[in-house]
Amino acid sequence: MGRAFEYRKARKMKRWGNMARVFTKLGKEITIAVKAGGPDPETNPRLRVLMQTAKKENMPKDNVERAIKKASSKDFTDYKEMNYEGYGPYGIAIFVETATDNTTRTVANVRSYFNKHGGSLGTSGSLEFLFEHKCIFHITKREDMDIESLELELIDYGVDELEEDENEIILYGEFSSNAAIQSYLEQAGYEITSAEFVRLPNDTKDVTPEQREQLQKLIDKLEEDEDVQNVFTNMKEEDEE
Repeated sequence: MGRAFEYRKARKMKRWGNMARVFTKLGKEITIAVKAGGPDPETNPRLRVLMQTAKKENMPKDNVERAIKKASSKDFTDYKEMNYEGYGPYGIAIFVETATDNTTRTVANVRSYFNKHGGSLGTSGSLEFLFEHKCIFHITKREDMDIESLELELIDYGVDELEEDENEIILYGEFSSNAAIQSYLEQAGYEITSAEFVRLPNDTKDVTPEQREQLQKLIDKLEEDEDVQNVFTNMKEEDEE
């Protein structure tokens, strides 16, 4: 199993432990997708897969509809997607993805979290080389599915890792290939149950339990901010140690 599997295993329990956070994040992603490609999932591939993800995460239908309506509201100020990069204590790289209607507020908050917890915010693009931008697709497993044949077929579309997990198959590919992968899966009749974008560290750094505790305080503070969508680090997960 590769880095993608380790990432998913480490994030799985944490993610399910905070459903309200997941709903807020998905709501923003749906609104951004509608603003970019329209409110009809039939003609908006990104919205189509986000609605499937929302269903898998048990996000109430009312929340989904509200997020779609918000994008077409006259009073809606579009979210701007901004990335912030910096170092936490002990030289751990931290990559923060945000979606905000007020970048001045967001950057001030993110900078204050870094400063208060022994880190420092860097310049945009300064740490991007430390992470690989990936897409992850979950598809329903078929009874007659030949996993090896599927993997060989999907290599041509940008998939570089495939994994079985109970009743689903999880595909990992380059971020730039996400549209091609989704298109192939839909045309081939596979049921996509969810999809997400992640940043996987090229290398991970060891930390002591005490250092992890201090770093986690910074990560938690970032993740609690309503403008923050995702936080990625190159800290070695506890399961890897």
